This record gives sequence, C-alpha cells and structure tokens, in this order.
Amino acid sequence: MTKDNIRCPVTATMAVIGGKWKPIILWILRDQVRRFGEIKHFIPGITQKMLTQQLRELEKDKIINRKVYPVVPPKVEYALTEYGKTLMPILDAMAGWGGKHKNL
Repeated sequence: MTKDNIRCPVTATMAVIGGKWKPIILWILRDQVRRFGEIKHFIPGITQKMLTQQLRELEKDKIINRKVYPVVPPKVEYALTEYGKTLMPILDAMAGWGGKHKNL
C-alpha cells in the first residue's frame, strides 16, 4: 500500500513514523544535528543494522536529511528537514502523554 492510497490520516502518519524506533529517532533529532554514533548511544536497544534501516526510511520519506562530509574517517550527520519538523507537535503530544502516564 502506498501512502497515496491511504485514506485514514492516522494510517498515513503511521506509514511514515510508525514502529518501535522512528519516533525515538525523531525525538533525538528534534533540536539538533546528530551523528550516527550519538543516535545509537541514546537508543541502547537498537542494532546498527536496524538504526541504519530506520534512518534510510526516514531519509527516503524526506523527514530527515543525511549529510556526508568528505573526510577520513567518514563523518555523517543527520538532522530533521523542514518537513520533518512539522512532526514535532505530534511528538510533543506523545511526550506529554507519556510523561503523565509512564508510572501508571
């Protein structure tokens, strides 16, 4: 199912940010540029393969930008795009709800 064929707005949102890791990655990138290792450090349960896959999907959907610097060793930075920043109200709402209900 492509995003163009989705009629439910919640399903359309989940098609882009759904899953266990994407909202966490976006939360980590919400206010600053991060390198791969930094992102992985903040998510101890994620494998390198899974983090790479999730970052590629977010980049494909134009939610994040990947910038490669031509240096040795390679330096790659990830940041939210302007389009990706439009997801912040959703993540802020999720964080607010989670903050109130995490100890229940």
